[in-house]
Amino acid sequence: MQLKVDRCSGRPLALQVVEGMREWVALNGAGGGTRLPSIRRLSSELGVSRNVAIEAYEHLIAQGLVRSRPGSGFFVADGASDALLKKGADATSLEEVTSEMWNLFQDDETRLKLGCGWLPSAYREGDELAYAIRQVTRQSRPGIFDYGTPMGMPQLRVLIQERLRLLGISADANQIMLTGGGSYALDLVARLMLKPGDSVFVESPGYYNLFGLLRLHRVNVIGVPRLKDGPDVERMEYLLKHHQPRLFFTNSVFQNPTGTTLGPTVAHRILQLAESHDFHIVEDDIYADFQHDPTIRIAALDGLQRVIYLGSFSKTLSCSLRVGFIAAEPALLKQLVDIKMLTSITASQFAERVVTTMLQNGTYRKLVERVRVKLSGQMAATLNLVKESGWEVFAEPAGGMFIWARHPHVASSNQLVANAQEAGISLSSGHVFYPQGDNASWVRINVAYARDKRAMAFLRQPGT
Repeated sequence: MQLKVDRCSGRPLALQVVEGMREWVALNGAGGGTRLPSIRRLSSELGVSRNVAIEAYEHLIAQGLVRSRPGSGFFVADGASDALLKKGADATSLEEVTSEMWNLFQDDETRLKLGCGWLPSAYREGDELAYAIRQVTRQSRPGIFDYGTPMGMPQLRVLIQERLRLLGISADANQIMLTGGGSYALDLVARLMLKPGDSVFVESPGYYNLFGLLRLHRVNVIGVPRLKDGPDVERMEYLLKHHQPRLFFTNSVFQNPTGTTLGPTVAHRILQLAESHDFHIVEDDIYADFQHDPTIRIAALDGLQRVIYLGSFSKTLSCSLRVGFIAAEPALLKQLVDIKMLTSITASQFAERVVTTMLQNGTYRKLVERVRVKLSGQMAATLNLVKESGWEVFAEPAGGMFIWARHPHVASSNQLVANAQEAGISLSSGHVFYPQGDNASWVRINVAYARDKRAMAFLRQPGT
């Protein structure tokens, strides 16, 4: 087995080992039972740490390609080579998505994550969170050791009900279920609503983690172009002549990655199309709290009949404190609760109590207001910088974290990613934001990281 790793590459070493071993298994037709190098031997031959070798094997085992025999070592799993050779275009795209996630989530504090989808730690103001955690720990013992309820904490669901009312969304607390973050909410909806072979509409460009999740469910993913005021409804009408989607996934506010916000006319038309063509809309509104003045939501127009509304506190409060929610019509929500119980029993009662405490004592509201001010200032400064430096901006967002931009002197986003890599900056290739992996010159820029000197130097001179 002749594996190599490239230490100059921005790709994590463990991921390079995983990819090399997958390729070796596929090309050499290694059958089940073939012995693989020990952790010590693999780390020695590649010149990597034992932890890298262990991490690579753990991923291969999780993928069903390798099995471990205690006391004997690691072996190729039965049927591994056939499974790899049969993988099609969707599987390749899925691996590209996970590759991008590895790049962004690798534990490397020296790299500036200019292309990531979350706020830097400096925005989090951990003192308020730490105070809430101490309060919960003191006041909720022994409750912090118990399972929560399947629907989630009643007090928090009532508080969310009031927050939805301010957005014009009428929902009873019993129409709201808490989840372990926004990504888990998306997975629950997909588990309930989709079966292999179904078609779904997504925004293009859009959230690449969603594309990967949908491919795990083996559904046909069809992109609807995202314009400056929301999805391209004319293109959607054309696609509806050829496809019957079960779901349409959309970000109403500060869409990922374009930063654009849905306009009223487009919102009404999308709902009309959903009614006439009998599909549901999944309105993923995880950036709602970044908005100063609420704009239209499809769920407000629909009354949660065809709209399944998702929200989360993870983006604003803490990526580690995974609390999200789903609001939907009662019969649908009951089925989602059943799936939640089967897949996770309940969400974290401790995390729910922390969020409840911060909402009740006003610290969450104050924190979010400060974040909005910071992001607004940084958005204006970054827009000025990129435009002065010759970048083309897809749209000028009214808030949020993201700018979708390209530079006329750099034809490929892959080249921008490589140039950024040399400057100690992580970006994501633009093509992963398109459901069909279209070639792209665009990249996502997170303005919350753009104040860093490395970011400013790169944005001024992205290279050729």
